[in-house]
Amino acid sequence: MVKYLLVGAGCLVAGFFIGFFVSNNINRGAVLQPNPVHGDAPFQTSQTQVASVKEPPGAMMPDVSETLEKAKKEPENFDAQIKAGKMYTQIQRADKAVEFFNTAAALKPTEVEKIVQLGNSYFDIREYERAENYYEQALAKNPVDVDVRTDLGITFVERKNPDYDRAIKEFQASLQQNPKHEPTLYYLSISYFKKGDAANARKYLKQLEQANPNSQLVGRLRQILAEK
Repeated sequence: MVKYLLVGAGCLVAGFFIGFFVSNNINRGAVLQPNPVHGDAPFQTSQTQVASVKEPPGAMMPDVSETLEKAKKEPENFDAQIKAGKMYTQIQRADKAVEFFNTAAALKPTEVEKIVQLGNSYFDIREYERAENYYEQALAKNPVDVDVRTDLGITFVERKNPDYDRAIKEFQASLQQNPKHEPTLYYLSISYFKKGDAANARKYLKQLEQANPNSQLVGRLRQILAEK
């Protein structure tokens, strides 16, 4: 069983989270924000996007200590482990977040939603190989999920040793389900760009423009392709 670094978690850890959320609340917007995990990505696909909604100061405070204590006391509770892990993810403490995610993973959920949730959780802390594993499990159960397949492709783009060919394969499969899927077109162009294939990079930029000329991804992609 995973050993938790939660000695004296009640007041001490809660105070740490409270201080973070109070200070961080000032800079939080009311719309979707760029995902800091991705160097080239304005945001993840729709199934992994997180809305940064401005909340009143103290909105999350009472729940912090309770959530962490619940996860500690109920190691068989999948949702409690995920929730605690995500709390640490929000303050960029991947070292602690991964402990909770590992505990959740050991519970071996069989529901597709739970499997995807694990994939997303590992994605958020940049554990792309682990995210890949859970996305593939989810796709084995539901191979036509465009969002999950695109996120699987993204793991091959964003990892330390990228595999652009594998990423392209997954993105092409996504487009077979939805030829106008904006994040897929965006990342497909990025993948070709990073491979040095400017022609295909521009090809998918054009398709993205045709799919939604007003997409925020269009401007971002134009900027990236113009860099070299």
